[in-house]
Amino acid sequence: MPRIPKARAGQRRALRAAVLACVLALLPPAWLFVAAGDRVVAAERAPRAPVALVFGAGLWGEDPSPYLAHRLDTAAELYELGKVDAILVSGDNSTRGYDEPTAMRRYLVGLGVPAAAVVRDHAGFDTWDSCVRAHRVFGVDRALLVSQGFHIRRALALCRAAGIDAYGVGVDEPRRGAWYYGGLREIPGAAKAAYDAVFTPDPRYLGPRERGVDEALAGAR
Repeated sequence: MPRIPKARAGQRRALRAAVLACVLALLPPAWLFVAAGDRVVAAERAPRAPVALVFGAGLWGEDPSPYLAHRLDTAAELYELGKVDAILVSGDNSTRGYDEPTAMRRYLVGLGVPAAAVVRDHAGFDTWDSCVRAHRVFGVDRALLVSQGFHIRRALALCRAAGIDAYGVGVDEPRRGAWYYGGLREIPGAAKAAYDAVFTPDPRYLGPRERGVDEALAGAR
């Protein structure tokens, strides 16, 4: 048998390694797709749940970014449709000058959602933290999750891993540069999600049980 030149053998090994790397990179996104199943629905078709959970997506100054505003618009729609009785807004408030949950609450109140129906989680530093804290700190067992389409399946998989019976309401966005960037971020995000779902680490800050959601539901409508 003729020997394969070393250069060609090295190329084959590099190609196999590249294919393996691609397969491993795509496994977590594939898992998210399967884990979410048929639980991504439009707002008007969403099943009723006590709470809508809205994930932070950045501020522009003191106001929600456009992506975050669109999530909040959808959460307000769910409230107006009678799909939920309370809205839990979960975001970053790690510094005094950056307060996503308060900006989110102010925006929702401006849309006509009663202030008493909006509960703030100030330590939703990432999707896993928001899901775990919603369940363990705020006592949420069933919820509608609100986020953009490229993120909603990861949110669903993580919240279900955290113990929440959830459906996801995907927010439609024009497919521009920011949308594609968000989609690309989901590739490493999916890998982290797989780690979080398997090892279920504590969030960065857990803290004591809070009664905000309970009080919002007790006084609902």
